[in-house]
Formats: sequence, C-alpha cells, structure tokens
Amino acid sequence: MTAADFRRLALALPEATESAHMGHPDFRVRNKIFATLDASETLGMVKLNPEQQHEFVKAHPEVFVPVKGGWGRKGATYVRLAAAEEEMLVKALGIAWRNTAPKSLAR
Repeated sequence: MTAADFRRLALALPEATESAHMGHPDFRVRNKIFATLDASETLGMVKLNPEQQHEFVKAHPEVFVPVKGGWGRKGATYVRLAAAEEEMLVKALGIAWRNTAPKSLAR
C-alpha cells in the first residue's frame, strides 16, 4: 500500500476529511482525528483502543506497531504502508473511524 492508497481508503469513510496537523496529513470525522500519515508518508497511524491494537499487532506484527509513549499505550498504532494489504487497512481504518465518529453517525 502507498500513502495515496491510505488517503483514498480513509477519505472513503463517511464524512471523512483531510487536514494537516503538526506538518503532516491527518484524516478527521467531524473535526476529530482518526488517522494520520507521517511526514515521509511511509507510515500511517490509526486510533485504536488498546485491545484492538493488541489484536492487530498480534495478527500482523510486520504491519502494525504501537506508537511509542503514552499515545501508543492508549491505542495509537502505526501502519507500515509498504507491508500492508488493502483488506487489513480497510478494517483498521474503519475501526479507527468508528472509535472517533459520533455514535449517531457510526451506526
């Protein structure tokens, strides 16, 4: 997968928009970030909860890596784009979107 693929999949989610945060692209639903790309656009990040993060890292350790520090302990998870496949990325982005979207929209 590439940064363009990540962007396309993130923006396909309902009400998803692209913005920028601290010099790199981010993806939001109703102005709340659910995913980002790093400045080099080789890594994505999805906002999972710790349990979801554990499952993704366990199933695909070559693709998903916890972000270091407090954000990672809360579930922020890097995605190594070059190693990711579309199906797993769609799933991770969808979960991150549902974790962030208002309940009324996520239904």
